[in-house]
Amino acid sequence: MNLHSGLREYTLTSALKDSRFPAMTRDELPRLSCSVSLLTNFEDAGDFLDWEVGVHGIRIEFINEKGSKRTATYLPEVAKEQGWDQIQTIDSLLRKGGYKAPITCEFRKSIKLTRYRSEKVTVGYSEYLATHQHCLHNGIGLPPPPYNHCS
Repeated sequence: MNLHSGLREYTLTSALKDSRFPAMTRDELPRLSCSVSLLTNFEDAGDFLDWEVGVHGIRIEFINEKGSKRTATYLPEVAKEQGWDQIQTIDSLLRKGGYKAPITCEFRKSIKLTRYRSEKVTVGYSEYLATHQHCLHNGIGLPPPPYNHCS
Protein backbone atom coordinates (compact mmCIF):
# COMPACT_ATOMS: atom_id res chain seq x y z
CA MET A 1 0.00 0.00 0.00
CA ASN A 2 1.24 3.48 -0.80
CA LEU A 3 2.42 5.07 2.47
CA HIS A 4 0.56 8.37 1.95
CA SER A 5 -2.74 6.63 1.05
CA GLY A 6 -2.31 4.10 3.85
CA LEU A 7 -1.74 6.76 6.50
CA ARG A 8 -4.79 8.69 5.35
CA GLU A 9 -6.99 5.56 5.30
CA TYR A 10 -5.86 4.20 8.67
CA THR A 11 -6.02 7.62 10.33
CA LEU A 12 -9.67 8.04 9.37
CA THR A 13 -10.50 4.45 10.29
CA SER A 14 -8.83 4.78 13.71
CA ALA A 15 -10.41 8.14 14.47
CA LEU A 16 -13.93 7.49 13.27
CA LYS A 17 -14.61 3.78 12.71
CA ASP A 18 -12.85 1.79 15.45
CA SER A 19 -15.73 0.10 17.26
CA ARG A 20 -13.72 -0.14 20.49
CA PHE A 21 -13.92 3.63 20.99
CA PRO A 22 -16.46 6.40 20.43
CA ALA A 23 -15.78 8.61 17.39
CA MET A 24 -13.71 11.73 18.04
CA THR A 25 -15.57 14.99 18.46
CA ARG A 26 -14.62 18.49 17.33
CA ASP A 27 -14.25 19.54 21.00
CA GLU A 28 -11.48 16.96 21.47
CA LEU A 29 -9.29 18.24 18.62
CA PRO A 30 -7.21 20.77 20.63
CA ARG A 31 -6.17 17.99 23.05
CA LEU A 32 -5.23 15.43 20.39
CA SER A 33 -1.96 14.44 18.86
CA CYS A 34 -1.24 11.98 16.09
CA SER A 35 1.57 9.44 16.27
CA VAL A 36 2.77 7.16 13.52
CA SER A 37 5.20 4.32 14.05
CA LEU A 38 7.20 3.18 11.05
CA LEU A 39 8.31 -0.40 11.64
CA THR A 40 11.86 -1.36 10.69
CA ASN A 41 14.59 -3.97 11.16
CA PHE A 42 12.42 -7.10 11.18
CA GLU A 43 14.33 -10.16 12.42
CA ASP A 44 13.31 -13.74 13.14
CA ALA A 45 13.93 -14.37 16.83
CA GLY A 46 15.72 -17.46 18.13
CA ASP A 47 12.92 -18.13 20.61
CA PHE A 48 10.04 -16.38 22.37
CA LEU A 49 12.42 -14.58 24.77
CA ASP A 50 14.84 -13.31 22.09
CA TRP A 51 13.80 -9.66 22.33
CA GLU A 52 14.13 -6.74 24.75
CA VAL A 53 11.28 -4.88 26.49
CA GLY A 54 11.25 -1.22 25.45
CA VAL A 55 13.55 -1.85 22.47
CA HIS A 56 11.76 -4.31 20.24
CA GLY A 57 8.23 -4.62 19.01
CA ILE A 58 7.14 -8.21 18.58
CA ARG A 59 4.90 -10.07 16.18
CA ILE A 60 3.93 -13.59 17.14
CA GLU A 61 2.52 -16.36 15.00
CA PHE A 62 0.91 -19.41 16.59
CA ILE A 63 -1.60 -22.17 16.05
CA ASN A 64 -4.65 -21.71 18.27
CA GLU A 65 -6.57 -24.43 20.08
CA LYS A 66 -8.80 -24.92 17.01
CA GLY A 67 -5.81 -25.49 14.70
CA SER A 68 -5.95 -22.08 13.00
CA LYS A 69 -2.86 -19.93 12.41
CA ARG A 70 -3.12 -16.62 14.27
CA THR A 71 -0.90 -13.55 14.60
CA ALA A 72 -0.69 -10.55 16.90
CA THR A 73 1.74 -7.68 17.42
CA TYR A 74 2.73 -5.06 19.97
CA LEU A 75 4.78 -1.96 19.20
CA PRO A 76 8.04 -1.52 21.15
CA GLU A 77 6.53 0.89 23.68
CA VAL A 78 3.55 -1.27 24.71
CA ALA A 79 5.24 -3.67 27.15
CA LYS A 80 7.23 -0.88 28.79
CA GLU A 81 4.18 1.39 29.16
CA GLN A 82 2.20 -1.48 30.72
CA GLY A 83 5.04 -2.44 33.08
CA TRP A 84 5.13 -5.99 31.68
CA ASP A 85 8.04 -8.39 31.56
CA GLN A 86 8.60 -10.67 28.55
CA ILE A 87 6.32 -13.48 29.76
CA GLN A 88 3.46 -11.11 30.63
CA THR A 89 3.82 -9.48 27.21
CA ILE A 90 3.78 -12.81 25.36
CA ASP A 91 0.75 -14.00 27.33
CA SER A 92 -1.12 -10.74 26.71
CA LEU A 93 -0.28 -10.94 23.02
CA LEU A 94 -1.57 -14.51 22.84
CA ARG A 95 -4.87 -13.36 24.34
CA LYS A 96 -4.96 -10.40 21.96
CA GLY A 97 -4.50 -12.90 19.12
CA GLY A 98 -7.49 -14.91 20.33
CA TYR A 99 -5.79 -17.78 22.16
CA LYS A 100 -8.25 -18.99 24.82
CA ALA A 101 -6.65 -22.16 26.18
CA PRO A 102 -4.35 -22.22 29.22
CA ILE A 103 -0.90 -20.81 28.35
CA THR A 104 1.95 -23.16 29.21
CA CYS A 105 5.70 -22.80 28.89
CA GLU A 106 5.59 -25.57 26.29
CA PHE A 107 3.07 -23.61 24.23
CA ARG A 108 5.14 -20.42 24.46
CA LYS A 109 8.08 -22.37 23.00
CA SER A 110 5.98 -23.19 19.91
CA ILE A 111 5.47 -19.50 19.04
CA LYS A 112 7.23 -18.06 16.01
CA LEU A 113 8.39 -14.60 17.06
CA THR A 114 9.59 -11.76 14.86
CA ARG A 115 11.14 -8.75 16.54
CA TYR A 116 11.36 -5.27 15.07
CA ARG A 117 12.09 -1.68 15.94
CA SER A 118 10.11 1.43 15.17
CA GLU A 119 10.56 5.09 14.53
CA LYS A 120 7.70 6.97 16.16
CA VAL A 121 6.80 10.52 15.22
CA THR A 122 4.14 12.66 16.89
CA VAL A 123 2.45 15.90 15.88
CA GLY A 124 0.11 17.80 18.18
CA TYR A 125 -3.01 19.47 16.86
CA SER A 126 -1.61 22.97 17.48
CA GLU A 127 1.52 22.10 15.43
CA TYR A 128 -0.68 20.79 12.64
CA LEU A 129 -2.82 23.94 12.64
CA ALA A 130 0.19 26.27 12.62
CA THR A 131 1.72 24.46 9.63
CA HIS A 132 -1.59 24.26 7.81
CA GLN A 133 -2.34 27.98 8.34
CA HIS A 134 1.18 28.98 7.26
CA CYS A 135 0.83 27.04 4.02
CA LEU A 136 -2.65 28.36 3.29
CA HIS A 137 -1.55 31.93 3.99
CA ASN A 138 1.45 31.61 1.67
CA GLY A 139 -0.43 29.79 -1.08
CA ILE A 140 1.81 26.75 -1.05
CA GLY A 141 1.07 23.05 -0.83
CA LEU A 142 1.23 21.47 2.56
CA PRO A 143 4.73 20.29 3.48
CA PRO A 144 5.25 17.35 5.80
CA PRO A 145 4.38 18.39 9.36
CA PRO A 146 7.20 19.35 11.76
CA TYR A 147 7.77 15.96 13.36
CA ASN A 148 8.61 15.56 16.99
CA HIS A 149 10.70 12.38 17.16
CA CYS A 150 9.78 10.41 20.27
CA SER A 151 11.68 7.15 19.83
